[in-house]
Amino acid sequence: MGATVTTTEEKIWNGGNEPMGASYGKMMMWFFILSDALTFTGFLAAYGFSRFKFADSWPIADEVFNHFPFLHGQDLPMLYVALMTFILIFSSVTMVLAVDAGHHMKKSRVAFYMFLTVLGGLVFVGSQAWEWKNFIKGEYGAIETKGGSIIQFVDQDGKRIKLEEFAKTLPKDRVQHERKNGIWFTKEASLPDYSVAEVVEGFKANPNIYVRTQEAYFDKNDKKGVHPTLNKEKHKTILTREESLARLNDAVHVVQGANLVRNEYGSKQFANFFFFITGFHGFHVFSGVVINFIIFLNVILGTYEKRRSYEMVEKVGLYWHFVDLVWVFVFTFFYLV
Repeated sequence: MGATVTTTEEKIWNGGNEPMGASYGKMMMWFFILSDALTFTGFLAAYGFSRFKFADSWPIADEVFNHFPFLHGQDLPMLYVALMTFILIFSSVTMVLAVDAGHHMKKSRVAFYMFLTVLGGLVFVGSQAWEWKNFIKGEYGAIETKGGSIIQFVDQDGKRIKLEEFAKTLPKDRVQHERKNGIWFTKEASLPDYSVAEVVEGFKANPNIYVRTQEAYFDKNDKKGVHPTLNKEKHKTILTREESLARLNDAVHVVQGANLVRNEYGSKQFANFFFFITGFHGFHVFSGVVINFIIFLNVILGTYEKRRSYEMVEKVGLYWHFVDLVWVFVFTFFYLV
């Protein structure tokens, strides 16, 4: 009777040896994370190139992301985004604790920390939806000129003024173009609250209002050789009354909020990158919440207790840590720099 010989190659990922001590599932998760990291790197690099090219007209993030729930009207730059970041990082900590509890085969603790992780992810996704809502709706409104530039309105102290505070109501009906009447069967977007004429007439009637352009200037104390985008003292240019009236002669659109066509904050690329990058990351977080919830249910049902292994918790933990790490880069390069 011949002896049966089993080679080492036949045992790899089949109950025997594992490359670098990692199971097949872990290796595939690492491959996915690597490919996804390259995708996010490409997005952030594209954002960086556009930010550098339009540095003088790029919106000031502190003026755009300054809202906070239940504190309407107060200027709290980046506070809510910082809170979102803290919540997501905290959920990463609870995931670490869940993985550690799994190594010690403590089912109840794994379930508890997985629940906190799912809860943190849901709060983050909800917070991001609230931020999107404010970004899309806008607060002050602006005017777009023939050249595609955005001009905003400020008082004598340089404080932003809402269109509703000075725009006049003229006795003229405005009709929204429907698809059946539009050129090439295109439908016009929803009409803004005010027409260009109403904004211009209101501006003329208020001599204490000025136009602020999207072009920025920097303090004279700037050090030579330092790129403007690295300087925190960035200000938008405010025109005189005469210059403001001349600029309003080129007004073509009233802009309220932001969409993929135009936005009241400044450069069109800013809104496009905001929707794409934060939306893509938000999709990752939402997917992670769904996966974590499924794993949480399996923990409750005792699936991994029967297997005598909580490796699946560790696999989804790798994905969740990656999502958190990506947000740190998004938060740094998109909101802070």
